[in-house]
Amino acid sequence: MKAATTTALARIEKLRAEIRDHDYHYYVLAEPIISDYEYDRLMRELQELEREHPELITSDSPTQRVGGEPTKEFHTVTHATPMLSLANAYSEEEIRDFDRRVRSLLRKDHTAYTAELKFDGIAISLKYRDGVFRQGATRGDGMQGDDITNNLKTIRSISLRLRIKDPRLQTIEIRGEAVMWKKDFLKLNEEREQAGEKLFANPRNATAGTLKLQDPRIVAERPLHFVAYMLLADNAGVKGQHESLRLMGELGFPVNEHSRLCGSINEVIAYWAEWEEKRDSLPYDIDGVVVKVDSFSQQTTLGNIAKNPRWAIAFKFTARKAETTLNDIVPQVGRLGTITPVAILTPVSLGGTTISRATLNNEDYIKSLDARVGDTVVVEKGGDVIPKITGVLHEKRQKGSKPFVMPGKCPECGSRLVRPEGETNLYCENVECPAQVRGRIGHFASRGGMDIEGLGEAAIDQFVSAGLLSSYADIYRLHTHRKEILKLERWGEKSVDNLLTAISESTKRQFHRVLYALGIRHVGAGVARVLADHFGSIEALRRADEAALTAVYEIGEKIAASIVRFFTDPRNRDAVENLKRAGVTMSTEQKERRGPLVGKAYVLTGALSRYAREEAKRLIEERGGTVVSSVSSKTAALIAGEDPGSKLQKAQALGIPVIDENAFEALLAEKM
Repeated sequence: MKAATTTALARIEKLRAEIRDHDYHYYVLAEPIISDYEYDRLMRELQELEREHPELITSDSPTQRVGGEPTKEFHTVTHATPMLSLANAYSEEEIRDFDRRVRSLLRKDHTAYTAELKFDGIAISLKYRDGVFRQGATRGDGMQGDDITNNLKTIRSISLRLRIKDPRLQTIEIRGEAVMWKKDFLKLNEEREQAGEKLFANPRNATAGTLKLQDPRIVAERPLHFVAYMLLADNAGVKGQHESLRLMGELGFPVNEHSRLCGSINEVIAYWAEWEEKRDSLPYDIDGVVVKVDSFSQQTTLGNIAKNPRWAIAFKFTARKAETTLNDIVPQVGRLGTITPVAILTPVSLGGTTISRATLNNEDYIKSLDARVGDTVVVEKGGDVIPKITGVLHEKRQKGSKPFVMPGKCPECGSRLVRPEGETNLYCENVECPAQVRGRIGHFASRGGMDIEGLGEAAIDQFVSAGLLSSYADIYRLHTHRKEILKLERWGEKSVDNLLTAISESTKRQFHRVLYALGIRHVGAGVARVLADHFGSIEALRRADEAALTAVYEIGEKIAASIVRFFTDPRNRDAVENLKRAGVTMSTEQKERRGPLVGKAYVLTGALSRYAREEAKRLIEERGGTVVSSVSSKTAALIAGEDPGSKLQKAQALGIPVIDENAFEALLAEKM
């Protein structure tokens, strides 16, 4: 190895170690020790060194969290140790029955339990070999799950390399829960509403939907977290669950800080009661407590029955429902134009709070319940903390009640409401509707969009109230109102300068982010990236008709109609022109491809023994080729590793060349 390369390797390894340590402090301990600027500087240096020395890139480098082309299918993984489900207990009597069964089978008067909060998320498995994250999978049916390694690598609280180098702990399996914090869930649904996409019902539903996505780049844009609860290792040297949780923390995984070692079932019940009362204070959803016999030797003695372990049980919280009267149904205009019917209720106590309003979702939901003003209804405080009507007691209905009919005009601005074909929601499409102005500006300035630091909800509210903002295009005219901003509360010279600098910097954002920020219904972050890559500029996109749009892979009729409708509105065209005049990026830089594979598209399938998928993709692209996700008549070759799946059959049917790993290496060896 050349001296320059040796020096680069030493620096690369030092940077990787530093970044991993900062990730651990930020994402696991929630105790950052450097600023975002300093962290970004370290990451940029590492990225630059790896660009200069691509042969030194490894799959566990912090730069390799997001990579890989979208996939059409997930490979099946067989769990060496089944991922069992838990039986449920719903009352103190049932949990005491569980304790009696445990003590009877163990022939002991008492046993210790580890009690943990039961996260309402998605169970996943992480496998490490030689201390490096190699494979991640869903629970599936308990025996087999989906290989979602590339998606899980994007979760920053999942270690790509273990923190300690104990030789007994280098080949292990970690199991835990993928979860989404409540505030992140609400923000994600706001963004989906802006894009006209179907809203997730709760954080668990959002987490499941995210992990099923076939493009890791989109998964990376969603704020998922991981919490570990089980360590599988042959020689870990730990004797119980509580000790195991501590060890997983030392290995670099977040574990729940509220777990408790309980000496008796009475202590377990007290723990359950404490957290049923405090559950709403947590940033994430829980739906009960998991109770496990602490001793691993006792767990082995107890064994399993059917699909449940005898040594663990889920002690679920009681349902939070109540009956009350539906006094009125009021259509409410969301921050992003969606019309949501809101139930006005006779106040009722539920989950420690007084509920007087609840969501009825949409017109179809009201019809399915046959909910009418004056009805006695069942209100439930769901996992997403938003109360909703879940049932109607029709037998208590008063005579003369009438079915509810949604209005045809916006209650805020009087514009005609639109219900696109195949959708359940009504929308006000007037971008100048007073109820939407703040929401659309907030979406434009959000982290996923233009990421304008300092332009949060409070600032937007101030500027709209002061008449300084009436649309997102006005953001780029705020520099002409410097004096007016300085007169507003909490604004000084430095904060105004910082905001105006952030606004100016935002003009350099990539085109796909600008496209997402525009708030075109059904154009989420992933669709925006596809459109930007295909059309290259806002002008080309504006000129495209529905036929041209639907010809693009992943763009359906609903998305195409929404885009055409957006650019048909003169108010939207004016806003886009104003953004162009402000210098906002409205096209994608097209880099000239060079190399022996220019103009050739390849598909990767199966597992290559000598290359990670991201590495194989990078090597093809360095030689001018492209990697696509599906086989077509335009595919130059299918590069097939072990267990290639259905892509192999399709390639053979189309007569597409299929090459193995040796042939792939010969392809790479062609002169650059």
